[in-house]
Amino acid sequence: MSDVSEVPIWPVFVRPVLQVLSDGETRTRREVVRRSLDLSGLSDEARAETLESGGNRADGRVGWALTHLTKAGWVERPARAQYRITDAGRSWFADHPDGINDASTAHRIFKPFWEPVLEEARHRAATQINEQVSAVVDPIEQIEDGVSRIHAEVAADLLGRLHANEPAFFEQAVLDLLIAMGYGGAEGHATRTQLSNDGGIDGIVDQDALGLSRIYVQAKRYALDAAVGRPEIQAFVGALHGNQANQGVFITTARFSRGAQEYAGSVPTRVVLIDGARLASLMIRYGVGVQTKRTVNIVEVDEDFFE
Repeated sequence: MSDVSEVPIWPVFVRPVLQVLSDGETRTRREVVRRSLDLSGLSDEARAETLESGGNRADGRVGWALTHLTKAGWVERPARAQYRITDAGRSWFADHPDGINDASTAHRIFKPFWEPVLEEARHRAATQINEQVSAVVDPIEQIEDGVSRIHAEVAADLLGRLHANEPAFFEQAVLDLLIAMGYGGAEGHATRTQLSNDGGIDGIVDQDALGLSRIYVQAKRYALDAAVGRPEIQAFVGALHGNQANQGVFITTARFSRGAQEYAGSVPTRVVLIDGARLASLMIRYGVGVQTKRTVNIVEVDEDFFE
């Protein structure tokens, strides 16, 4: 999935939600979400987008629109998990059949309907811009955005520390990561080769319990803004051939040039390139060199319980 979401911000879903409820019928939240997405014309890819937490992005944004409409009194809940349009909602929709398409308009319209205490807290906690963002972004996405920023800072710190340490430390850290990822066979076996005579191979990791299949690893510390070129990858492939190996992983703190990537993809030998950004991301994902500082439990109403 692309880093840029195809799912519109929640204000865009105000129109389809009100349209679904415009016939005056009382509908379940699940039905409102489903019908609103049908009316929105989203692509299959957009409707399939998920958050890091596993939730569906489009469902969440429709639900957030429904929450705001309820706060505004344009939609009411006559029973648990049941929704129906109100006269106020019908009147507003008649005057604004195109709905809302931007964040600033949504913030201006819905801000008065939020509790004064919450608004005061937002005012103390953030600038007006941040307040506007908090009003148009699903709270789950706000949390995930915060986690992403934390991970970005930790990733930069990890790369800086890996680059500052000795080559042997970096090589061992790379092998630790591969073991954490599930390689190394049943016993998690990995060997760091001798620095003085590695022949371009810094580590060997078993893929199976008997060591019949192996991954050969080269781990090189380069300046974080440097680019590993084609010659380095060619030399690694030569080292693999010298060890009668047909697969290897080249891991670096830097990045790979286009020439290096194209060469790695063109040779029969299977060569996986892991640059600094991906290395740090994998270390965070598999808990190598990091520790969990805090765990947050997020709850929501179980709609099935009330239906």
